[in-house]
Parts: sequence; C-alpha cells; structure tokens
Amino acid sequence: MESEVSVWYLIANAGVLVQLVMLLLALASIISWALIFQRIKVFRQAKQSQYEFEERFWSGMDLGQLYREVSAEPTPFSGMESVFRAGFKEFSRLRQQSRDPDAVMEGAQRAMRVAFSREQERLETHLPFLATVGSTSPYVGLFGTVWGIMNSFRGLAQVQQATLATVAPGISEALIATAMGLFAAIPAVIAYNRFSAMADALLKNYETFAEEFSSILHRRVHSSDASGV
Repeated sequence: MESEVSVWYLIANAGVLVQLVMLLLALASIISWALIFQRIKVFRQAKQSQYEFEERFWSGMDLGQLYREVSAEPTPFSGMESVFRAGFKEFSRLRQQSRDPDAVMEGAQRAMRVAFSREQERLETHLPFLATVGSTSPYVGLFGTVWGIMNSFRGLAQVQQATLATVAPGISEALIATAMGLFAAIPAVIAYNRFSAMADALLKNYETFAEEFSSILHRRVHSSDASGV
C-alpha cells in the first residue's frame, strides 16, 4: 500500500500533460542549479581579482609598467583590470596622435565606458533566465495542478459513489506539479536577488575606479609636455 501512494507512483501514473509539466520544471530546476554554481564561481573570482588589482594599482607602480604586465598576462574575470587596460590603451594611442587634452580624455573615457558595458553584460549573464524561472515556475506548476484536478473530477463523474480513496490519488499527483514549481522557483529567486546585488556592488566599484582613473589621466594629460605616459 505504501508503494502505491509513493511520490514516484503518483508521478508515473499522472496524466501526460501533467508529466510534461513536471519534466519541464525538473529541467528548469537542473539548469538553474547549474547556472547558480557557475555564477558563484564567476562572482567569487571577479571579487578576488578586483582586490588583487586594486592593491597593484594603488601600490605606486608606474602605470605604463602595470599596463604592460596586465596586458601580457590578463587576469580572468577582472573587470576593473579590463577597464584600466581599455582606458590606458586608448589614452596612450590618442596622446601620440593628438595634442588636444579634451579629445584624449574623451577617447579614454569612451573606451572605459565600452569596457564597463562589456563587464556589466558578463556579470549579468544568465540572470534573466533565473528571473524567468523564479517568476514563471509557480504558474507552470499551478497549471499542471489545475489540469490534474480537472481530470480527477472528470473521472469522478464516471463513478457511482465518490469516496476520498478515489479522489485523493488524482489530487495528490496534481499537487506534485505545484510543489515542483516552488522547488524550481525558490532557489532561482534567491540566487537572482543575490547575484543582482553582487553585480551592482562590483559595477559600482568599477565605475568609481573609472572616475578615479580618469582623474589621474586628466592630471597627466594636462601636465607639462615633458611628462610622458
């Protein structure tokens, strides 16, 4: 009797549409967890790389030397380093081609904005999927539950005497779809909120660094012609 009312028994004997809903939710949950672990790794490396680059940048090292080092061995997932490389490269190129300080600074800042946008896109990759799973999974599961309950009551119409034993299995198998929807949605929502906050914090640090680096370049480009890059 215990095997007849087990969860696996109810899933196996559910309607085809309800089983498809459960399969869809199971796949969404598996993909969500895979993306969650992948995003955890990305954000952890991005944060660690940020700390390491900040220490090197503010250590007093010559910017030209720092640029050559980070260009020779780029650090993966280091958004701040990418902003620095883009800005300094464009600054050096324009400094050799133009003597207009405003044009040089505008080009360097534009290059940093492009690098910033790329890092923003990289940090926010897969977050829309987690948001979609978190917002739609409960409704998908509810659809499977409603459909299963409809089939259960349709079957009762063909029974002379309806009892709890006849209606309970159908309702139970239908409610599994709702449970699976919540199981897929809750981790996705938590992960999306957490990763969004982490991405905003990192991007804010990148933006602050870009402004500070722009100030350094601004002082350098307006210095005497004898001072080189």
